[in-house]
Amino acid sequence: MIAACTATLVASALLLQPVQPAGLRRAIFPGLRRVSIVRAQEGVSNVVDGDSEPTVVPAPLHEEVSDSYMAYAMSVIMSRALPDVRDGLKPVHRRILYAMHELGLQPDSPHRKCARVVGEVLGKYHPHGDSSVYDALVRMAQDFSMRVPLVDGHGNFGSIDPDPPAAMRYTECRLGALARDALLLDIDMDTVDFADNFDGSEREPQVLPARLPLLLLNGAAGIAVGMATNCPPHNLGEVSDALVALIKDPEVADSELFSLVKGPDFPTGGVIMGSKGARQVTYPFPPMCHTRFCISPDSFWPFLSRDLYSTGRGSVVVRAAAHVEARAHSRTLHTPTSLPPRPPPARIPLTPTSPCTP
Repeated sequence: MIAACTATLVASALLLQPVQPAGLRRAIFPGLRRVSIVRAQEGVSNVVDGDSEPTVVPAPLHEEVSDSYMAYAMSVIMSRALPDVRDGLKPVHRRILYAMHELGLQPDSPHRKCARVVGEVLGKYHPHGDSSVYDALVRMAQDFSMRVPLVDGHGNFGSIDPDPPAAMRYTECRLGALARDALLLDIDMDTVDFADNFDGSEREPQVLPARLPLLLLNGAAGIAVGMATNCPPHNLGEVSDALVALIKDPEVADSELFSLVKGPDFPTGGVIMGSKGARQVTYPFPPMCHTRFCISPDSFWPFLSRDLYSTGRGSVVVRAAAHVEARAHSRTLHTPTSLPPRPPPARIPLTPTSPCTP
């Protein structure tokens, strides 16, 4: 360990020192081929010390580290971890849906093996591991992960417990109806920009021509470098009503939109404890119930004070609900009726509540 640290410090010191003759460097580190750090903006390509004397441009180490890390951070932010607000998709999800569209896997066509789709995505658009592509495909087919699934899966795609999905050679998939109608219907009408793929052999869309705000419908969660996102999903009917109101009156007040979109709508249900995390309110309101969730008016927690929809920062506390049935011998049966998102059900303490009628 000490030898490794010493070699690292010596190498760093050499990078900061003026360029020395190749013979002296070989005397210090016999057999070492030192890759030169060359500034890209100076138009000099990277060279390797060999028999001939190359042109080496010295550069401070801290500047090279800063520039390289910034390039890495922007790559993670723009091309991996955060969704595009225009179609609500990360690059891997966009490439999966476009590849399925190119394969002709429409909602009215037969299912195809997921391994076929994963291979298409890897070979043409997404040069990463096959497990990352298959995990993203599986999540788009799970009705407990997405409020509106974008992929119609056939086979074992896991469960909320969480049980893992079957291998990609066993499962099959095709596009969901919403993915075709809301994301890919206008893809061939010159509506979005296309760019070369990683090796220039194919063309892929920079963004899909979305007809609905998928970022609001399905939400998103991702951790990038220096920033992150965690958007909750919402009800399709409520978001559509808000869109109609916004089209009719682009200057519609936030209070009217809040009356249409009452809060998040998680795919697994759950009871939202108060609404101050979703929007600022100073008055009590009656219970607002949906087919999958219920906002409880009896709890206005003081720490839920930031405005989620106006500022993009806020909190929403969700708890599970259970139906309690009396059984013989003074025993009770607790049947879960809705769960908060993401945590496994075994880790959620159930709180008995009265049923919420839609």
